Amino acid sequence: MSDFWAGAVQLALLAGALAAVYRPFGDYLARVYTSDRHWRAERALYRLLRVDPDSQQRWPTYALSILAFSFVSIAALYLLQRLQPVLPLNFGRGAVEPAMAFNTAVSFVTNTNWQSYSPEQVLGHTVQLAGLTVQNFLSAAVGMAVAIVLVRGFTLRSAERLGNFWVDLTRGTLRVLLPLSFAAAVLLVALGVVQSLRSGVTVTGPDGTRSTLALAPAASQEAIKELGTNGGGIFNANSAHPFENPTVWTNLAENFLLLVIPVSLTRTFGTLVGDRRQGTVLLTVMGVLWSAMLAVAWWAETHPNGPAALLAGASLEGKEQRFGIGLSVLWATSTTGTSTGAVSAMHDSFSGLGGAVPLGNMLLGEVTPGGVGAGLYGVLVLAIIAMFLAGLMVGRTPEYLSKKLGRREVTCAAVALLTMPTVVLLGTGATMLMPGELAAALTNAGPHGLSEVLYAYASAGNNNGSAFAGLTATSDWFQASLAVAMLAGRFVPIVAVLCLAGSLATQRKVPETPGTLPTASPLFGSLLTGTIVLVAALTFVPALALGPLAEALA
Repeated sequence: MSDFWAGAVQLALLAGALAAVYRPFGDYLARVYTSDRHWRAERALYRLLRVDPDSQQRWPTYALSILAFSFVSIAALYLLQRLQPVLPLNFGRGAVEPAMAFNTAVSFVTNTNWQSYSPEQVLGHTVQLAGLTVQNFLSAAVGMAVAIVLVRGFTLRSAERLGNFWVDLTRGTLRVLLPLSFAAAVLLVALGVVQSLRSGVTVTGPDGTRSTLALAPAASQEAIKELGTNGGGIFNANSAHPFENPTVWTNLAENFLLLVIPVSLTRTFGTLVGDRRQGTVLLTVMGVLWSAMLAVAWWAETHPNGPAALLAGASLEGKEQRFGIGLSVLWATSTTGTSTGAVSAMHDSFSGLGGAVPLGNMLLGEVTPGGVGAGLYGVLVLAIIAMFLAGLMVGRTPEYLSKKLGRREVTCAAVALLTMPTVVLLGTGATMLMPGELAAALTNAGPHGLSEVLYAYASAGNNNGSAFAGLTATSDWFQASLAVAMLAGRFVPIVAVLCLAGSLATQRKVPETPGTLPTASPLFGSLLTGTIVLVAALTFVPALALGPLAEALA
């Protein structure tokens, strides 16, 4: 089977699988967050934590709960890494040095999973399982909780309380992420993904040379890594490693896992607001942008402009032969269209235009379809901006889902929207003014070097975690600045979104009039698509013109 048809078949299977689960899984998610019943295990956990599951929180209390929980999580994960020598299954690996431990703790708690180290050489299994894997569950559950709170803001009337963070966190973890991850891990083991508590296995090569292959509980971490759109990897080669992703079937299963919750949450949104067409419009916008980016990357990688690639007929550098171009660009588009960050090919080796696609996916705000929870609340923020712009054009107060969008609502949406560009551009600009850091970190000069730095801060600011991999980001400057970018890129938008939800919930619904723009229509879908592209273009085209676009035109 040719490379093109292999990619086309996997794309068709992936789309079919997502279509099959979209309705039942999306409606199940809606029931999870609206049910009045608490499971027995959940009640036991609430008693242990001294939480009243029937109490409700105002948005500032909800936000403080998230911030406090995340701060404690960062501290706990930092300590686990620093205390690694006294933990079991450390295999003689020492304490992680302070700057790297801080960066890693922030990375996994913010759902970024940026890794500036080789996991199989630095971390033992206890830190991987009790630290990183636990945060893969919890950070994803936090994202889903924030998205659901914003949806409640649209559905509630004259209300000040938006739910209980501890209940939303618990339900997202126990009712969604844990059972699905368990089933996915079993499937991955059956398909050949490694699951072992041994440190490695010694093998003898054809020439008689003995070497050790690292082993790890990969299947269990791989399942939640993709399902929770976390990213990273238990091996340094990430999802290109044959122990994490050995065949085209595991590639298909893992690609499905990283897309299923973000895609299905649009159905959940439509169900909860009482008009499923609203969710269909959002899904259509996400799908159009995702498909367009995939087409550009696929074309760019099969029509290279470098001398060596032209002689070869395609750009295969940095791609696994078992996946080829089609599956590599399919994965790259999905992983950067969500906040996953897992890579099955070297993005640094993509052509100039091909490499612009994963970078562009992140700079769109990762709403194609975005991370678990983050994609939904991200596209809803952009929908509010789109309605605000439409209101300016026709000279009337904008509305969305029968809620007026006044100064407070638009301000909250603008803060949530502008945080990422601010973090990305300031971080990139500051780093480019530090020649000493660049000389030690970059393996490429010129436009490609700028692309590598821009990609790193876009990945951190969007809580993505993938990398071009031509950048050595192990200095104290990169460890600290990328950690700050991750913190700001995660928590400033979350607080702004919760403020927006609180403001919307206090309003009464306003009746539709002949001047109301219908939001369950192709017209609104086109407006939202244009807004997403326009905001990203106005913000990032100058930087892209100096990096990947300049490289593509060279």
